[in-house]
Amino acid sequence: MRDTFDGPAGPPSEAADSAHAGAAASPARERATPASRSEREAAPTANGFPADARTGGAGVLSEEVWGRAVELVRQADEIALACHVSPDGDALGSMLAMARILTGMGKRVVASFGDRQFGVPGLLHFLPFQELLSSPADFPAAPELMITFDSSTLERLGLLAASAGQAREVIVIDHHPSNTGFGTISLIDPGVAATAVLTEELIYRLGGSLSKDVATCLYVGLVTDTGSFRHSSTTPEAHEMAARLVATGLRPDVLARELWDRSPFGYLAVLSAALGRAVLEREGLGMVWTYITRGDRAAQGLPYSEVEGVIDVVRRTDEAEVTVVLKEDDEGAWQVSTRSKGAVDVAKICSALGGGGHAGAAGFTSHEPVDVTMARFRDVLRMS
Repeated sequence: MRDTFDGPAGPPSEAADSAHAGAAASPARERATPASRSEREAAPTANGFPADARTGGAGVLSEEVWGRAVELVRQADEIALACHVSPDGDALGSMLAMARILTGMGKRVVASFGDRQFGVPGLLHFLPFQELLSSPADFPAAPELMITFDSSTLERLGLLAASAGQAREVIVIDHHPSNTGFGTISLIDPGVAATAVLTEELIYRLGGSLSKDVATCLYVGLVTDTGSFRHSSTTPEAHEMAARLVATGLRPDVLARELWDRSPFGYLAVLSAALGRAVLEREGLGMVWTYITRGDRAAQGLPYSEVEGVIDVVRRTDEAEVTVVLKEDDEGAWQVSTRSKGAVDVAKICSALGGGGHAGAAGFTSHEPVDVTMARFRDVLRMS
């Protein structure tokens, strides 16, 4: 059953109002006067956040930046939310969680992503609050306040990039090291595990509560970007955040099954085709790569979003440090996903090719044929 209210549980605290709401005690840091362990254990929780909990952003983001972001949100009557095109769990989950919090605060909210063929990826069909989504055509051309989620560049907003360019204020919430800083307020911390971590922090500072459905959106962002806590981005704070979210009553087993343990039968044929084309190149630390065409998917009636998991199978190759999977989208462009086991920074390679991401997982878009795209990738890889 869906929650009916996820906004602030009561009026903002006096501490939150001081310095324009930026000075409230945050789950991301210790108090100015550290409490004893017994005092912390005895302290009540607020809005679902333990008083001594940690999230992220403490080491990079100043109180001034957080305070300005909170002030802008509180003052705005209408807020436009956007995440990157072809949204993953972190992008869409973070945006939907914030959309629910803001509607609970009485804000008018427009939430969207800039794909020409607008639709929630099938993998994320179970996420709550999808009724809060709007088509890109209904997105304001020049928002007073726009908040972006998990988008490292303006271009990654697709059809909504122009709106960000015309917005009066843009709060960018992101954790990609390659973020270009295109907003007027940057809530960017490459040290946290997911954009959902920073989104939880902003929710806390706004006085929002962690209902089960809000927690579900954030949990999906956290587990997808940490690879179910297998990636190097997994920190003690990530596990602590997961514990807070699970404590709301969500079912990790059910969400895991939705995310990783189900697919249409046609996916097996497409996976088989991709594995049949896989090439192992032993030069240097080794690279394995393959590609998936529009024709592969069309033959099985499979949407683009259903092939995201192919790279997780291919990357298991022992002899390869780097994995590359090229996926032809519905418009004929190649969406190139890359992974590294730690010795190669694929974010630097993808940034040189017009994309970005993390050291261990990054991507870019190519409008050239597969052989030309791979030749360009090899050239940059050799120089890295």
